[in-house]
Amino acid sequence: MKKRMKYICCLLLAASLTAGLMAGCGNENAGTQEKNQDQQEEKGEGEKGSTQDAVKLNPDKPISITIWHYYNGAQQVAFDELVNEFNESVGKEKGIFVKGYSQGNVNDLEDAVMASLNEEVGAQEMPNVFSAYADAAYTVDSRGKLADISAYMTKEELDEYVDSYIEEGRIGEGNTLRIFPTAKSSEIFMMNKTDWDKFAEATGAELDDLATLEGVTEMAQKYYEWTDSLTPDVPEDGKAFYGRDSVANLFVIGSKQLGKEIFQVENGRMSVMADKDIMKKIWDNFYVPFVKGYFTAYGKFRSDDVKIGEILAFTGSSTASMYFPDEVEQEDEVYPIDYVVLPAPSFAEGEDYIVQQGAGMVVTEGTKEEEYASVLFLKWFTESENNIRFSCASGYLPVKKEANSLAAVDKVVEEQSLEIPDKTYDVLDSLFGTLEKATPYTTKAFERGTEARKILEYNLADKAAEDRKAVQELIAQGQTLEEACAAYVSEESFTNWYDDFVTALQNTANKAE
Repeated sequence: MKKRMKYICCLLLAASLTAGLMAGCGNENAGTQEKNQDQQEEKGEGEKGSTQDAVKLNPDKPISITIWHYYNGAQQVAFDELVNEFNESVGKEKGIFVKGYSQGNVNDLEDAVMASLNEEVGAQEMPNVFSAYADAAYTVDSRGKLADISAYMTKEELDEYVDSYIEEGRIGEGNTLRIFPTAKSSEIFMMNKTDWDKFAEATGAELDDLATLEGVTEMAQKYYEWTDSLTPDVPEDGKAFYGRDSVANLFVIGSKQLGKEIFQVENGRMSVMADKDIMKKIWDNFYVPFVKGYFTAYGKFRSDDVKIGEILAFTGSSTASMYFPDEVEQEDEVYPIDYVVLPAPSFAEGEDYIVQQGAGMVVTEGTKEEEYASVLFLKWFTESENNIRFSCASGYLPVKKEANSLAAVDKVVEEQSLEIPDKTYDVLDSLFGTLEKATPYTTKAFERGTEARKILEYNLADKAAEDRKAVQELIAQGQTLEEACAAYVSEESFTNWYDDFVTALQNTANKAE
């Protein structure tokens, strides 16, 4: 009965997800999308009689298509199963044979792609298709190596996909489509509910207090002070409450929520728009609590930190839910934990925007037959049934509007006897509620975008980690937490960091000129 109820709930959630996606994507981007549509119609893009109609394949002489991706574990298994199914069905009928290869993680994949692009000694030949985020795709496209995907799709086919996903992929000259949306994600908040319940019972803390970034900061201070009080003979040994997987996302989505994009992009060129007041809010709700020990980062991912009991909660990708631990492992004890999934906290006075993320796939320049065959596979992979199957196994959101309908999910889950993990179900539940009122957002791709994003990711985070160590040394010498932190959290300290931060971003922007 429990499995049946979860199955029904998942159907309802997935059915409703379309409304949130379409409503959220439709408000801000409507004008841009209409403009792009006009540009496409002027050029004949996406019309019947486009390049795809002129390409003919020979089933007796199948064409081989190589795909590089970064899927591992259950995601890779699901992808490989779909590739095999394609090869035995549509591929055999049309004359296409797809081979997929995992390159490790995202960074490994990007390194392999750049090595191929630069024709480095020992590099593999560039694949026909590879997974890519917008910034990496922009870099390859700037070298003239990506195909125009829209040349192989009709307007009707393009309209089947969530509007903002297609819009994100328009990085080519004249806003031509270079990135095919295959799976998407957003951010969620996950927490060790077992230890939270102990804290909440002792202090009266409530889950509603975690709805905003400011609320998380306040709660983290309370948690630090409460855990510190449990050992009165040891001063300033409170524990951290929270961490973030992506600090770059905090800058991007936090700025957008507070009314200004951190990057203004026009014709592939970036202008730095790091508003000082907004940066101060980010400083106050990331750097300051980090230096004071209320936030932390130990392992590669914050789910690792939950597993070793260093934090209770984190903000991370919705796909990270499958990695949330089932138990806490410490030196002196191991115990099981329950979890709770909540919407990613946002700024209290901010507008309703949430992170849109997840790599798509790009098609490299080749013969018309190779490009056509590559796009044909991607179309098949993102058909509702196939994409939902991959989504249920991987934790990603499907990319077609109809893929989130009750009828579509019901048909796929029932016919394929799919099982959706509890954590994935709860993430869908959370995302559904968020997408009813929030707009997915991501920055436009631009030259040296990857370099700029690394500054967002590491500039403040590295400073926070280094300064936290310095504060701990001062505490060990006998200073109180407030005394040890005073110089680091001062207005002067913020101003110095802000100036250096903006300079670093501006230097990156200048390199593109």
